[in-house]
Amino acid sequence: MLKSIKISVFFLPLFLIAAFGHAKEILISGQTMGTTYHIKVVTANHKKISDLKEKIDKRLEDINKSMSTYRKDSEISRFNALKIAGQRFKVSRDFAQVIMESKKLYRLTGGAWDGSIYPLVNLWGFGKSERKNRLPAKEKIARLMRDVGFNNIDLVDGRYLLKKKASISIDLASIAKGYAVDKVAELIKKEDIKNFLVEIGGEVYASGVKKNGLCWKIGVNRPRKEAPYDEIYKIVTLKDKAFATSGDYRKFFEVKGKRYSHILNPKTGYPVANGVVSVSIIAGTCTFADGLATAVMVMGSAKGVELINALPDVEGLIVARQAGSQLVDYPSSGFQTKGEP
Repeated sequence: MLKSIKISVFFLPLFLIAAFGHAKEILISGQTMGTTYHIKVVTANHKKISDLKEKIDKRLEDINKSMSTYRKDSEISRFNALKIAGQRFKVSRDFAQVIMESKKLYRLTGGAWDGSIYPLVNLWGFGKSERKNRLPAKEKIARLMRDVGFNNIDLVDGRYLLKKKASISIDLASIAKGYAVDKVAELIKKEDIKNFLVEIGGEVYASGVKKNGLCWKIGVNRPRKEAPYDEIYKIVTLKDKAFATSGDYRKFFEVKGKRYSHILNPKTGYPVANGVVSVSIIAGTCTFADGLATAVMVMGSAKGVELINALPDVEGLIVARQAGSQLVDYPSSGFQTKGEP
């Protein structure tokens, strides 16, 4: 299963079922990708959702079979095990779509998003390898950095992947949950349900409105390691948009008082140390929002805000830690919240 590497968004308290005229808000929940999912649909036709959970679980299982590095038989595990440069590897439509989005993010962010850092993620103890809470040897980091570069992977005819370097391997965890959110949202729309909310491991897509006609509200967790998971820092309203957050305050280890987070800089092979503790992105798709949030964590507040402002229909909030652990917000030009509750 895909391992959840960031959970920094949660929903404001919601009732399981609340009648509003003939429509009701109904909650569907479960587990996937090493985390949980919660889906709210607003409908007056219960027949439309009688088998919806089964369809959702099957769709999520298909994605997990494709992109989980924790499953030896997944597409990504079999691709990583392939040690022949230039050999075509046939992939599913899901895998191909995520690779296309990944290559787009890699180019757009100048390599700040790079799924080929998978060996380094394991070396630092944030992947499948057991965390040893000690710094890896500089020589090992330098050796693995030779194989970093998402440009060493090609997608041919929309159906085949090939490696330019036989030793390269990839991890799509920082974009796969967002993709799963988008695919579940598509599935629900095909059931002719227009008003709903999908959340998987903190990544969100909101369609239409709630049962009372108001926009959906998302609570952003306060980005401090000691903060409870239900402590709200900001509130964001969403309608027909995706929302994703990346942060360094839940998954890290400390050595001699210095913190090393799971967000790695593909340019250096080391955890980011630019003061950014949280990045939230609003975009048209959760796939893009998920990957961009991780990239901006690497880019830092100045370059990150500049990039977000240059992207159409994309907004974001960067939160950085200054001296004395004070949190400072760097919002994009159109990012709006309701502040603390």
